[in-house]
Amino acid sequence: MPRTMLNDQHWSKLKSCGAVLLISNFGIYLKHNLRLFIEAILYRIRTGCPWRDLPDVFGKPNSIFKKFSRWSKDNKLLKIFKLLSNHADLEWIFIDASHVRAHQHATGIYHQAISKSIGGNSSKIHLAVDANGNPIEFIIGDGTTHDVKVAPDLIDSLDLKETKILCADKGYDSGPLREKIEKNQTKANIPKKCDSKSSNQHMDWYLYKIRHLVENTFARLKHFRGIATRYDKLKRNYENSVALACIFIWLSL
Repeated sequence: MPRTMLNDQHWSKLKSCGAVLLISNFGIYLKHNLRLFIEAILYRIRTGCPWRDLPDVFGKPNSIFKKFSRWSKDNKLLKIFKLLSNHADLEWIFIDASHVRAHQHATGIYHQAISKSIGGNSSKIHLAVDANGNPIEFIIGDGTTHDVKVAPDLIDSLDLKETKILCADKGYDSGPLREKIEKNQTKANIPKKCDSKSSNQHMDWYLYKIRHLVENTFARLKHFRGIATRYDKLKRNYENSVALACIFIWLSL
């Protein structure tokens, strides 16, 4: 199972960057089974298997699931992700959203960021990446709410003090959103829609082509079968699963 687990380099980097030393502030301690527990969650989101089908090497599946639920309730994996993303290059930021199909086992509880459309039940990952294409922030929303309605909340969660340009596709073409971005002395590199009377003279088309960085990050996240398809009923559990996938991306650098 090496591909689905942390290698020694990943674990060493997690400790050397200060995460394991500082996460004691989050109620996490460097016990002998901490690495195995994180690897169990990583295996589950990599393969998309049910908790009860985890290999015996990780321990009792029910105990792992209960511990993961406690961690998710306290957003511990999200906190570790925020700690790692402090090293991001925020000169340019790219934002976008991607649909995630929700499995039938993920439905049944209201207000968990799942909505039903013609295509079925789905959620959305609204993602922001830095100038190198590394994830820095995300929001889990339902699959039918338009991206531009969630974008203000995503912008509020970002620190734009060092950001010169924020880039997005024409689906984010909105006057209020542009004003919100430009209040932070950041240029909104968002093209106008085809039916707009305004021109695109403000656009930096070279930088717009680099917007594929956020698409590449979505592709990397969806290598994890438990992220590409949502199996978690609770929004907080799915958020922390996505956070662990983002952590893995940072550890691979």
